[in-house]
Order: sequence, then structure tokens, then C-alpha cells
Amino acid sequence: MELVYTVGYYLLGLLIAYFLAKLIYAPFKAIVQIIFNGIIGGLVLIGFNLVSSLFGLKVIGINPITALIVGSLGVPGLFLLLILRYLIF
Repeated sequence: MELVYTVGYYLLGLLIAYFLAKLIYAPFKAIVQIIFNGIIGGLVLIGFNLVSSLFGLKVIGINPITALIVGSLGVPGLFLLLILRYLIF
């Protein structure tokens, strides 16, 4: 009978560990996705600034906010920042 309780406790511990891992994994996945989007957005901004400087256009400042906007929204985010750049400055 003691063996049954021991196996039951191990199974309960595994079940609790599984649910705790799922609780920790979801926010970690979101953080990794945000970091990845920021890196991609920064690379797109660097490429855009290189090309726009060749044509004499205004460049967009590269910082974490603009990188996340371009990384999250893509091309529409780049156009949004470009429109804001021409409207404000």
C-alpha cells in the first residue's frame, strides 16, 4: 500500500511541475518574441536609413521604441514613422 502512495505522490509532483512549466513558458515565449521583433525592426531601420541617405531623404532615428514599432507592424509601421518624421521635423 505504501508503494501506491509513493507512486501517486510522484505522479502528483510531475503534474504540478508540468503546470508550473506551462505557466513560466508562456511569458518567456512572449518576451523572446518581443526581443526578436525589436532586432528585426532595428535591422530594417538600418537598411532603410542606408537607402534613404543615398536618395537624400530624412532618416529615422534608431531606438528601442522605433525598432519595436517597425518590428511589430512591419512596413506600415515604417511608413507611419516616416510620415511622423516628415510631419514633426
